[in-house]
Amino acid sequence: MSMIRVFIVDDHPVVIEGIHSLLQNEKDMAWVGQAMNAQSCLGFFINNTADVVLMDISMPGMDGVELCSVMKEKYPGIMILGLSTFNQGLYIKKMMEHGASGYILKNSSKEELIKAIHTVHAGGIYFSGEVGNVLQEYQKASMNELPVLTPREKEVLELIAEGYTNPQIAEKIFLSPFTVDSHRKNLLAKLGVKNTACLIRLAVENKMI
Repeated sequence: MSMIRVFIVDDHPVVIEGIHSLLQNEKDMAWVGQAMNAQSCLGFFINNTADVVLMDISMPGMDGVELCSVMKEKYPGIMILGLSTFNQGLYIKKMMEHGASGYILKNSSKEELIKAIHTVHAGGIYFSGEVGNVLQEYQKASMNELPVLTPREKEVLELIAEGYTNPQIAEKIFLSPFTVDSHRKNLLAKLGVKNTACLIRLAVENKMI
């Protein structure tokens, strides 16, 4: 019996421990390692490998979407299963666009987790629970209209358009530069653009600012 080598990257130790305990008695699965951030994950794969990586979406620094993209570019044979508390179309779409083979919620059952790992390892696509329906609804909606921005996102977008840098925006609206950077990345992802210039052009064309 060939073993499925499983690795997890998540910034919550309790999640890592919980999933480890769920999988440790599976006869065809081997737990090969864990990381709490993208840097540690990438460091592990310099000298090691895995078949399936369970990847958290929301992590400090490089998030799961960006890490997924980097991992698939470096190690295309490794299957990535998005792991999140967020059952939102934007996150699901971005993970799949960046090479994930599936998306499973952290409140999924042991049986569903095991099924998801087997499915993506075999080359299939797996969505837990209502994830597939949420993705379909999101894609339909995004074809018809631009997403609604929060008041804070609008505020950050306006300041970006005025030419302020992240540290300057942070000082102006009393946030940390890291939080402002997160808002900037979320705006790029939410509006489906690749850089700040495209973001500003889209915002101007659609009278968002």
